[in-house]
Amino acid sequence: MRKIFIAPSLLAADFADFAGSVAAIEAANADWAHLDIMDGNFVPNVTFGPQLAVDLRKRSPLFFDAHLMVKKPALLIHELASVGNCGITFHAEAVENPRELLETIKSLGARAGISINPGTPSSQLHGVLPVCDLVLIMTVNPGYGGQAFIPQCIDKVRDIAAIREKFSLNFLISVDGGIHGDNARIAVDAGADVLVLGTAFFKAKDKTALVRELKTPGAITP
Repeated sequence: MRKIFIAPSLLAADFADFAGSVAAIEAANADWAHLDIMDGNFVPNVTFGPQLAVDLRKRSPLFFDAHLMVKKPALLIHELASVGNCGITFHAEAVENPRELLETIKSLGARAGISINPGTPSSQLHGVLPVCDLVLIMTVNPGYGGQAFIPQCIDKVRDIAAIREKFSLNFLISVDGGIHGDNARIAVDAGADVLVLGTAFFKAKDKTALVRELKTPGAITP
């Protein structure tokens, strides 16, 4: 039975209480804390930098899933990797040699991931899949939380999952953007292993029940 990982995004958290938000993620039995790092260049929004991961590590042993929406991801990977128990995902659109950066991230002891925007074809990732630990399919345009899920992006999940199965590759597929109970069923059925939730998690009245439902394959598979 395939394990489903739940990764609440701090982009939807209270920016005045990140430590409390991470504690809420742990209390709800979610698996990862997703950190959306934005530079105001690759995307129009600015959030926070690697220092947040450094400081939160003092409060939590949770796996940190860092998502770099920045133009120069190589400048941030060393500090992020230093926190331990983390993954670092950058955008294919931001670098000329993604394989080299993936291998560098791995050499630092972090899980290496690559992401694509809704407008980027999944075929752009085919050549680097053997060296990936994570493939993140954006299901909204990156930059802001609270956007509506783009259903067509699920075709990319199916494509990447099919290649993973065909060549017996070992990476996780993550979906990020507008994920909630209804479309989570579609994403998991298509092959997604990691569900990044922002608003759906932090606005939930019963976060533990939400996580339990999403992590139970029978509850979210049609």
